[in-house]
Amino acid sequence: MNREEFAASIDHTVLGPETTWDDTRTVLDEAAAHGMNACIPPCYVAEAADYENAPETIATVVGFPHGQHAPEVKRDEAVTAWEAGADEVDLVINVGRLKAGDDGAVADELADVVAAVPVPVKVIIETALLDDAEKRRACEAAVAADADMVKTSTGFADGGATLADVELMSEYLPVKASGGVGSYEEATAMLDAGAVRIGASSGVAIVEGHPEAGGETRSAD
Repeated sequence: MNREEFAASIDHTVLGPETTWDDTRTVLDEAAAHGMNACIPPCYVAEAADYENAPETIATVVGFPHGQHAPEVKRDEAVTAWEAGADEVDLVINVGRLKAGDDGAVADELADVVAAVPVPVKVIIETALLDDAEKRRACEAAVAADADMVKTSTGFADGGATLADVELMSEYLPVKASGGVGSYEEATAMLDAGAVRIGASSGVAIVEGHPEAGGETRSAD
């Protein structure tokens, strides 16, 4: 994978509770300069969409970080994000309902969001909170909902992406590996395991670790 293709697989991310517009703008600038996507808080999507130096793809989160919003709230949040300019939506699954065995409700909620927006939806299953059987059921719910991708983690649970989880999830849908990926070597290991996208707050360091990087960045124009 050449540098440009590699950079395009990275969602450079800022989602902490203290994130300001200045923090978000920095991530947008870095993503644009390095050829990455950006994943930002929903409250800044409209500003990001109007920002002159935004990257081509802006993702945001829905039901974040615990996934316990009412289904209609998640749907409305996704629609609001799309109307504000989001190109992709990362949707947190309701882990509690999944663990209780209410897989139908989980799939219905996901499908409602997928049907409500004409942009790709990535389903965050929060692997650190699930055993392998639950991970498979979560992925099956995402498939049933016609989601575009499954994502390992929010980054707010105690644990992130693992190679084993990426391998398991890639049996169902394309995978975004997120949580704890901080270097080029870690990112390429996730891609080799079956991921197609990497979510990381260390996007710049990851891309600059590519053998073709040479410390250079492309123009953000």
